[in-house]
Amino acid sequence: MTPITIYHNPQCATSRNTLAMIRSCGVEPSIVLYLETPPSHTQLTQIIKAMGVTVREVLRQKGTPYDELDLGNPHWTDAELIKLMLKHPILINRPIVVSPLGTRLCRPSEEVLALLPKTLSTTFTKEDGEVVSLP
Repeated sequence: MTPITIYHNPQCATSRNTLAMIRSCGVEPSIVLYLETPPSHTQLTQIIKAMGVTVREVLRQKGTPYDELDLGNPHWTDAELIKLMLKHPILINRPIVVSPLGTRLCRPSEEVLALLPKTLSTTFTKEDGEVVSLP
């Protein structure tokens, strides 16, 4: 079985769709409910590095204290932003999927297809009724 980990928020439709796509490929991932059990500082730093994105690209704005904390202000360093994401895990955008094929923020949920050991054998319909175009 291919080890896949999803940093998951079950209240997020994109996260639920991503998890369902992983399972549709016959893989049961390790599920990290990151709001309850945030990654460590080292883990979060490694995840961001593996994605090849900036710390700011992992910050979630909607439904978070982003504006309240003035996180759009460029004076915040990456180290400070990571500390704030660990203090307020809702600031970590989701879902993030880690697999042997790479690490990605899966927004939209179809981004996960590049990280799966095989493609979906049938079409996949998201919760909102959108049918996913398979490669």
